[in-house]
Amino acid sequence: MNHLPLIIKREYLTKVKNKSFIIMTILSPIIMIVLISVVAYLSQLNNNKTRVISVLDESEIVKDVFKNTENTTYHILENMSLSDAKTIVKETSNYGLLHIEKFDDFNKLAKHIKFYSEESPSLSLISGLESKIEKKLTNLKLQKKGVDVEMIKASKISVNLGQESFEGEKTSKIDSIIKLIFGLAAGYLLFMFIIIYGNMIMRSVIEEKTSRIIEVIISSVKPVQLMLGKIIGTSLAGITQFIIWLVFGGLLMTIVSLVLGISLFDSSIPQQELIDAATNGGSDMSFYFESFKIALQNMPFVNLIIAFVLFFIGGYLLYSSLYAAIGAAVDNETDTQQFMLPILMPLILAVYIGIFTVIEDPHGTVSTVFSFIPLTSPVVMLMRIPFGVPLWQQLLSLLILIGTFMLTVWFAAKIYRVGILMYGKKPSYKELIKWIKY
Repeated sequence: MNHLPLIIKREYLTKVKNKSFIIMTILSPIIMIVLISVVAYLSQLNNNKTRVISVLDESEIVKDVFKNTENTTYHILENMSLSDAKTIVKETSNYGLLHIEKFDDFNKLAKHIKFYSEESPSLSLISGLESKIEKKLTNLKLQKKGVDVEMIKASKISVNLGQESFEGEKTSKIDSIIKLIFGLAAGYLLFMFIIIYGNMIMRSVIEEKTSRIIEVIISSVKPVQLMLGKIIGTSLAGITQFIIWLVFGGLLMTIVSLVLGISLFDSSIPQQELIDAATNGGSDMSFYFESFKIALQNMPFVNLIIAFVLFFIGGYLLYSSLYAAIGAAVDNETDTQQFMLPILMPLILAVYIGIFTVIEDPHGTVSTVFSFIPLTSPVVMLMRIPFGVPLWQQLLSLLILIGTFMLTVWFAAKIYRVGILMYGKKPSYKELIKWIKY
C-alpha cells in the first residue's frame, strides 16, 4: 500500500502546527523589517545631516570652487592664522576645517592642503573635496601654460560602445551586472533554503530515531517512502513559510514606509552627488538609463522563472535526500559535522564559480562543465541562463539533475533503511558504503 501521501500530510501538519515554526514564521519578517527600518532611518539621518565646513584658503585661488549644497555648507575664513581658524571651528562646533597654504607652485600647493576635524571624516566627503581642488588646480596650471581650458573641455568626446548581436539584438554593459545580480540572488536563496530546511529534515529524522518512534513507523511503511515523505512534507512547509514571509513582509514594509515616511531601500548616495552626476555628465547618465532599459528588455524572464522553479526544486530535493541520509546515520547533531562539509562544499563551490567565472565567461569550458554537474548545476546554470543558454543544454542539465536525484534517493534510502535502526555507534564512511551494499 502506498503510504506516501499520508506521510507527506503528517510531516507537513507536524511542521506547520509546531509552536516554534509558527513563532518564527511571524517573528522573522518582523525582526527583518525592524532591522531594515533602523538601518534605513539611520542612513536617512546621516544623509540629511548638514555639515558646516570652514575653509581657510591662504592662496586665494581655490575658495571659489566650494559651493553650498543641500547637506554641506562652506564657511570661508579670511585674514586669520591657522590657530585662530581652529579655535573658531571648535567654538562653533563646525564639522571641520580645510586649510590651503599659499604657494606659487601649484604642485607644492597640492601637497600642503589639510583637513582638520574632531572625528574621522567620511571617505565620500574627502574624495569630493579632493576632486574639486584637483579640477581647479589643473585648470589653473593649464591656463598658466597658455592652454585654452574651454577648448579642451569642448574637445572632449565620451565614447560608449554600442553592443549588438549578429542577429540585431542590442545589449549593453549593464546587462552583465543585472544578470549577475539575478544569479547571485537565485544562488543565495537556494543555498539558504537548503541549509534551513535540509537541517530541519535531518533533525526530524534524528528526533524520531532517538525517540524510537521510527521503529513503529517502519513496521508498516517502506523506508524510501518515509524518507520521501519527510523531504516533500518539509519542503511544502518551507514553501508555505516562505510565501507567508513574502506576503507578511511586503505588508509590513509598506506600512512602515507610510507610517515613518522613510524608504527602506533608499539609496545611500547623497542626493547632491546624483544631481552633480546628472549635470556634469548628462549624456552619460542618459546612456546608462537607456542601457538599463535595454538590459531589462533582454532578460528572458519567462525562461528564468521556469528554470528557477525547476532547478530550485531539483537542487533542493537532491541535497535534502543527503540530509535525510545523514540524519538516519547518526544519533545526534554533533555527529553530523563530519558528513556536512562534503555536502556543503559543492554548493559553496558553485557560488564562487558563478561569481568569478560565469560573469566573465558564461559560455566557457569551466562554466559549461559545472552547469552540468548535478551538485553545482542548480546554481551555475541559473547564473548562465540570463546570458543566453541553448534550450537543449538547460534540458540536458535538468535531466541529469533529476536522474542524479533519483539515484541519490536510492542510495540514501539504503543508508536510511539501515541507519534508522542503528543506535549508540558513530558510523564511518566505510560503514556507510557497507550499508549501501546491503
